[in-house]
Order: sequence, then structure tokens, then C-alpha cells
Amino acid sequence: MTDTTAHPGAYSDPNTTPPLIQAAPLGLQHVLAMFASNVTPSIIVAGAAGLAFGSAEQVYLIQMAMLFAGVATLFQTVGIGPIGARLPIMQGTSFAFVGVLAGIAATQGLGVALSACIIGGVIHFLLGTVIQHLRWLFPPLVTGLVILAIGLYLIPVAIKYAAGGAADFQMAAESFGSLKHWSVALTVVIVSLVLKFFMKGPISNAAILIGLLAGYLLAIVLGMVSFGAVANASWITSIQPLPYGFEFSLGAVIAVTLVSIVSAIETVGDASATTKAGAGRVATDKEIAGATYADGLGTAVAGVFGGLPNTSFSQNVGIVGMTGIMSRHVVTIAGLIMIVCGLIPKIGAVIASMPLPVLGGGVIVMFGMVAAAGLNMLTEVNMNRRNMVIIAVSLAAGLGLNLVPSAVQYLPGVVKILATSAVAPTAIIAIALNLLLPDEI
Repeated sequence: MTDTTAHPGAYSDPNTTPPLIQAAPLGLQHVLAMFASNVTPSIIVAGAAGLAFGSAEQVYLIQMAMLFAGVATLFQTVGIGPIGARLPIMQGTSFAFVGVLAGIAATQGLGVALSACIIGGVIHFLLGTVIQHLRWLFPPLVTGLVILAIGLYLIPVAIKYAAGGAADFQMAAESFGSLKHWSVALTVVIVSLVLKFFMKGPISNAAILIGLLAGYLLAIVLGMVSFGAVANASWITSIQPLPYGFEFSLGAVIAVTLVSIVSAIETVGDASATTKAGAGRVATDKEIAGATYADGLGTAVAGVFGGLPNTSFSQNVGIVGMTGIMSRHVVTIAGLIMIVCGLIPKIGAVIASMPLPVLGGGVIVMFGMVAAAGLNMLTEVNMNRRNMVIIAVSLAAGLGLNLVPSAVQYLPGVVKILATSAVAPTAIIAIALNLLLPDEI
């Protein structure tokens, strides 16, 4: 790792590059920090769609998650015309969309979900032209609420997985909640926490990935892993455009678009944090617009081939701050590594062979961190009566309708999808109340 204390600011220019012997490990470090978080959304959405765990279809979705995370990263770091911030921003599959897409996939199928991703990606791309003018709609109160709602919505999924069940309790195994399942899940959690807080550098950054590996090894010892799919998987990915066809649903498109707006605001924050951490400056309008364009294009292209929406990864911003390496070419190397992983189905099959409790242990930490990130944003908010009412009503309505979807069973299809998606109602109510309720004096 580069000694930034000996050469302060040596790589604060995005266009500079450390020697390859240093740049390659730094790029790998970026991959390790986001790898587990990148593939998990595809596994969850595949489960919601009813795809068998470890099936060829699920392996394909995992491959696309890796492949197009790499492609979207290159859009961001290398750029095409106005597309791309040309900053060291790592792209990956976004957790923000999991709740909405899992609901769409479960009720209308993957064809509708992925088609909404394509259209949503195009709209997200167009946001690059106006992103500066929309930021006022998403103060920390609104953005923090939405991110908190995402985390809270996903936590029950993590517990179900850790206990050994599928996305739905009705599909759970007879051994749901067994000591064997929880021992594997808790191994992942404990190893991840120990490495994160008692180690430093690449090991700390890759704590969740190493924790997953530890749980995976224990699962192998306990006879919970089958490698049949790995043996049958090919070495080269066969990429298929529109693998589930193209099916338009207005409700699905609206839901995905609403989350896209929130994702775009997150990317603005990540671009600003990257320039601040690595170069001590504010991100330019051109960089913010370019980052948004890359987000949208990456999402649309991924959707065409079966990948889920992409966004900037905040944990990788932390690596830039920690190392002081602002070089975009380091993250380009990380993007290339992800592309190589995405082109090798054997890697996807190994990930797909991971038992649910292993994944559950990892996502308990990851989903909890999503909720914690939302709470962290809310700490910037003055907790007066007005803002507490906005938080209370937005979360109660958003999560409540998601937990009891039958409460709105007579609503039209489009409206019902939005009302029960958790994220969309929380965002809509928070924005409306923030605009309508008078400030307290």
C-alpha cells in the first residue's frame, strides 16, 4: 500500500497512477470491500422470483451482477464523453432497489422487474441533466428516512436466511431455526466483526467477505454444501440479451424510478465525499453530472442482460479516504477484475452453492449497516416536533403497508405495488410532508 504520509497528496489527482505493483493490490482491495454486497441483491431477488437456490438461472444473475458492476465502474472511471465522473468511484449492485424489485419479481416476474430496471436506468441517466436542481428535494431528513426504511425492510430477510429459510416462511426448510443453521450464521457475524474492528488495512476492508468464507468452510464441514452445480458450470459466460423478455408495467417503472432518484442523490454524496477525502475539494458540477450519467447507463445496460441496478458504493469512498489514493486508474483495475469474475460461471456457481445461513450471517451485518447509515444521516437533522412527526408518519406508513399488504388489497395494481414497496411510500410521504409542514420557530 502506498505510504501517503511520505508523499502527501502524491496521488490526489485522479489522473495520476501509482506503480502497477502498488495499483493492482489497491484495485483488488476495492473489489474485496464490495464483493459480498454486490452479489447479495441478485441472490435475494432471484429467491423472491422463485428461482431455485444454486440453479443455473441464479448463477447467471450472479454473473451479471459481477460483470456489469465492472462495466459500470469503467463507465465511471474511464468515461465516455460527458458520461462518468472520472473519479475513483466503484460501482456495484444497489441494495436500495432490493425491496422494490423483490416485490415486483415475486408478483409479476423477473421480466417485468428487469424491464423496469432498463427504463428506470434511462430515466436515471436523464437525471444527470437536472441533478443539481433536484438536490433540494432530498435533504438529510428525507434521504436518511429512505435509507433507514430500506435497511429495516431488509432485516427480516436477513434473519430468515440466517435461520435457514427461504425468502418466504412458507418455503422454509423443516430445520428452520436449527442450531446448525445459526452456528454457521453467527460464525459469519463474529468473524466479520472481529476482523473489522481488530484488524487494519485490506483485512479490515474485506471483513465481511472473509467472514462469509469462514461460514462457508464451516458449512462444508457440517455437510451443508453441494458442489454439483460448480462441477457442471462452464468456464465462459454466455451473455443473453433480455433473458426474461421485455414486459412493461407502469407501477414497476414508477417504483424503480422513485428509488433511482434516491440512488442518484446518494451518488452525488459519494462523488462529493470522494473528492473531499482524496483531494480536499468539492466535486464539480461536471463530475456530479457525469457520475449520475454513469449510474443510469450502467443500470440500463445491466438490465438488458439480466443485471440489477448499479450505484456508487460508499464503502469504497472510505478506502479512498483511508489510503489517500485518488487515482481513478486504481478503481479501473478493480472494474476489470470484476469483469473477469463475471465472465467465469464457475465463480458464480461457487457463490450460488453458499448455503442460506452463510448468506444470512453476512446480510445481517450488511442490512444492519444500511439502516445504520440512514440513522447516521438523520443525526444531521434537528429533532424538533415537526421533523419527528415526518419521521413517524413516513416510517409507520411505509413499513406498515409493506408488513400488511392486504390492507390495500383493493387498490389498483400500479398503486398497490407502490403502496406496499416500503421505499416508495416512505419517500413520497417524507418529501410531501417536508414541503407542506411549516418550519417550527
